[in-house]
Amino acid sequence: MEGQQLAEYETLRATIRQRGTMRMVLAWLGIGLWAALVLVIAAAIQLPALSLVPLLVLAVSFEVVYALHVGVERVGRYLQVFHGDVWEDTAVAYGQRFRGAGPDSLFSAVFALAAIVNLLPIVSIDPTPAEWIPLGLAHLLFLLRLDWAAGRQPDSAPVIWSGSARWPFLGHPPATSMTPPAVATERAIQGFGRLIQAP
Repeated sequence: MEGQQLAEYETLRATIRQRGTMRMVLAWLGIGLWAALVLVIAAAIQLPALSLVPLLVLAVSFEVVYALHVGVERVGRYLQVFHGDVWEDTAVAYGQRFRGAGPDSLFSAVFALAAIVNLLPIVSIDPTPAEWIPLGLAHLLFLLRLDWAAGRQPDSAPVIWSGSARWPFLGHPPATSMTPPAVATERAIQGFGRLIQAP
């Protein structure tokens, strides 16, 4: 790699490292704040609607974790396509071979369990059906959001054959006379456009 490419590579690797660490720290800080709020509400306050406050803390914490995770994934894919990063290739190959064997990078199981536990103080208060419906719906929406976000994780990332990147959502590479870096750039631009438009 040339000097500018190496500097970009090292900066982006540092970005992945910092955001990955920040994701874990913020996830556990959010869970800790949620737990403190649940204890306070369960011990001192007898209003079922206040269970929405810890749920909001969970939702915000999850969205921050999700945003950091998506950013890390995008930077990783960039490194894989434009810098031929061997680490990213290895991580993708491992993920494809051992699906579901690694850690939950979104902490979705922890957030789901916390959302369910968040309902326990409500049960002890014995709310009316008119109180249960909006509270249950809010918790269900959060659980559906977790499921949706976990389902949006890439099943496969770029597959490397013969030194050229082929993204699954791009189809076959177009026949063209462009030089390889220009082809890779064009494919990445098309792929990111399709990713943004994907449901």
